[in-house]
Amino acid sequence: MWIFDLDNTLHDARPYFFPEMHVQMNRWLRTNLGLDDAGAAALRANYWRKYGTTMAGLVRHHGTDPRKFILETHRFDDYAQRVTHDNALRHALERLPGKKLVFSNAPRHYVEAVLGAIGIRRFFSAVYSIEDTRFRPKPALHGFHVLMRAHKLDPHRCAFIDDALENLHSAKRLGLETVWISPGLARPRFVDARISSVLELPRLAFRNVH
Repeated sequence: MWIFDLDNTLHDARPYFFPEMHVQMNRWLRTNLGLDDAGAAALRANYWRKYGTTMAGLVRHHGTDPRKFILETHRFDDYAQRVTHDNALRHALERLPGKKLVFSNAPRHYVEAVLGAIGIRRFFSAVYSIEDTRFRPKPALHGFHVLMRAHKLDPHRCAFIDDALENLHSAKRLGLETVWISPGLARPRFVDARISSVLELPRLAFRNVH
């Protein structure tokens, strides 16, 4: 099984999604916690670094309703205009042998909308979103365990592809093959392969991944 992260792995969320998400989250923090602009931006970034998502920090420290938060901070009416329609990506996924699924810290409505806008939803047998992990995001092991149990997966026959090293470290602890999406050359020992783009995945073809 090939297990893919979404943002900055299957597509680049940095130019057209993340800035608007940050605006929406900062607005939510100002409205609900009474913070000024600087305080909202700082808290958002701090919780993201510490807990994997801003939402997780808000749940932990402020009792925030996670469903309400993600619905109010992942609102886009123009997904098709924000993604790249990449035939090369579709071709790479077609060439990659074995089953595939998406495991994202984002909410389901966002994941499904992005995959649909890019035109690659049909390649994935399942989508695991933050709702499926009971709002406990990667790099926590909980979500990985939920996913593995639900699909009766042997971690030693799975590969996990992500741009975040902390998430890859968790996957390696469970025995998965790990693929880091990064433009750099160096890689830590818990990363089995480093590629600059998902387009390079077919050449890896781990023998034990099906």
